[in-house]
Amino acid sequence: MSRRSCSFTSPTSCSLCNSVPSHGHFMKLFSAVLYAVSSFLIVVVNKTVLTAYRFPSYTFLGIGQMACTIVILYLAKMCKAVSFQDFDRSLHRKIFPLPLLYVGNHITGLGSTKKLSLPMFTVLRKFTILLTMIMEAKILRKSFSPQLACSVMAIVFGALIAASSDLAFDTEGYAFVLLNDVFTAANGVYTKQKLGVEGLGKYGVLFYNAFIIIIPTILASAYTGDLEKAIAFKGWVSLGFIVYFLVSCVMGFILMYSIVLCSHHNSALTTTVIGAIKNVAVAYIGMFVGGDYEFSWPNFVGLNICISGGLVYSYLTFHSSGSSSPLTANKEEEELRHVIEEPHNNSEKRQF
Repeated sequence: MSRRSCSFTSPTSCSLCNSVPSHGHFMKLFSAVLYAVSSFLIVVVNKTVLTAYRFPSYTFLGIGQMACTIVILYLAKMCKAVSFQDFDRSLHRKIFPLPLLYVGNHITGLGSTKKLSLPMFTVLRKFTILLTMIMEAKILRKSFSPQLACSVMAIVFGALIAASSDLAFDTEGYAFVLLNDVFTAANGVYTKQKLGVEGLGKYGVLFYNAFIIIIPTILASAYTGDLEKAIAFKGWVSLGFIVYFLVSCVMGFILMYSIVLCSHHNSALTTTVIGAIKNVAVAYIGMFVGGDYEFSWPNFVGLNICISGGLVYSYLTFHSSGSSSPLTANKEEEELRHVIEEPHNNSEKRQF
C-alpha cells in the first residue's frame, strides 16, 4: 500500500493493513518450517522402527498413525479446541478421492522407507516435484516459468544418474517410492483443492481422511496376514520399541497436519519444494547414519546434481513468491475457487 493511499484512511486501518501481510508471511514461513522438521524427523523415526527394530509391518505402523490422528482430533473437537463438520451424506462427495490418496501415500511411503537407504529414498522422492508441477498445471491450471522447468529437469536428471548406479538396487523398494511420488503429488494437489470446500477445512480433511480409510486398511492388513505378523512381533516387550512406535504414530499426525497447514498457507508446489530442502539434510546425514549407504562416484555425483537443482528450484520459487503482490495472491485464490466451483456449476447445467 502506498503512502498516498494510506492518507485517505485512518491510522488504525493502515496499521491493520500492514499487520495482515506480516502475519500471512509469518504463517507461510512457520508452516513451511514445521513441515520440513516433521518430515525429516518422521523419516528417521520410521527408519528406526522398521529397520533397526525390524518391525515386520509398515501397514500396521500406518494404521497406528491413522488411529492417532482420529483420537487427537476427536478429543480436540470434544474440548472445542478445533471445529469441523459432523459426518453427513454430503461428506463423501466433498472429500473423495483424498482418503484413497492418503492411504496410498502412507503405505507406499512406509514401504519405501523400509526397503531403501535414506540417500536413495530422498533422491527418488525428487520425482514428486515434477509430478506435482504436471498435476497443478492440469488440475489447478497453474503455469510455471522456463527457469523453474529447467531446474526441475536438473533434479530429475540428477536423480536418474544417482539411481542408475545404486549398488543396493531393490526392485520392490523402487516401485514403492515411485508410487509414493505419484500419491504424494496427487494428495498435495487435491488437498489444496479440498481446503477451499465449504464446511470441511484443514481439520476435517485430516480427520475424515483417516476415519474413512482406517477400517478398510485394517481389513486388508488382516487378509494379507500382515496384521498377524505385527501382533506376534516380539519387540512389543521392549520399552524402547514401544516408545519409538508411539513417537512414530504421533509424528504421523504432526506430519499430515503440517502438510495440510503448509498447503493451506502456500501451495502444493511450495510444499513439495520444502520437502526437497529437507531432503538435503536427510541425504547427507544418511551417508553417515544408518550404515546402509554404499558409496559410488556416479551415485554421489548424481545426488549432488539433484540437490543443486533442488536448491536452485527452491530459490526461484521462494524469490518469486516473496516478490509477488497481493493482487497476484488474490488472482491465484480466484483461480483456485473457479477450479473448485466449476464441477458444481457443470452439474447444475446438466440438470437443466
